[in-house]
Amino acid sequence: MTVAEVLSVEALLERARGLADAGPRQLLGITGAPGAGKSTLAAQVVEAVGPAARLVPMDGFHLAQDELRRLGRELRKGSIDTFDANGYVSLLRRLRRKEPTSVWAPQFRRELEEPIAGAIEVPPEVRLVVTEGNYLLIPNWPWDEVRALLHEAWFLDLDADLRRRRLVARHMAYGRSEQDARAWALGSDEANAALVAGTADRADLVVRLAEPPPG
Repeated sequence: MTVAEVLSVEALLERARGLADAGPRQLLGITGAPGAGKSTLAAQVVEAVGPAARLVPMDGFHLAQDELRRLGRELRKGSIDTFDANGYVSLLRRLRRKEPTSVWAPQFRRELEEPIAGAIEVPPEVRLVVTEGNYLLIPNWPWDEVRALLHEAWFLDLDADLRRRRLVARHMAYGRSEQDARAWALGSDEANAALVAGTADRADLVVRLAEPPPG
């Protein structure tokens, strides 16, 4: 079992600044189980680095709601087979090779529960691209290509009970009843967490924040 280092957010931000300075463009992946705090940390990194950084989350590659219904996967949204993995890998390839013009990435809009194409611009002068999501370190094709494209990967660990409580609160904040929120957090989310847990040893850094941010 991989042992997590306990680090402050500031220590991670300093590490990210160093990565940005390594140039000409670095790709940093932040992964972990659902509710671990990936999106919060990724946003903090981008804010700390400033205009030289962009956040390109994996969740922009969610399949559309109509397609999830057609495929019978709507009730498992967030599971590994509800993403366009090949599309995500293709985008990371373009970002890594640093094209001479802007690359446009999709963004998942929570208020719509849909991905929107061309919503995130990554200009050629961006030196650090931060991407976050559950499945960045999955060793099976085509997800296995993600790890090879990342210059550095962090696995964010969090106490399991706290992580589940945060997930329930998040689902309720987006309109689910407490009963439905618990069912989702302990069902689909927990199955995804079990899958992701086995990938921590593929990260450059496994970290547990000294002061976890609010969920």
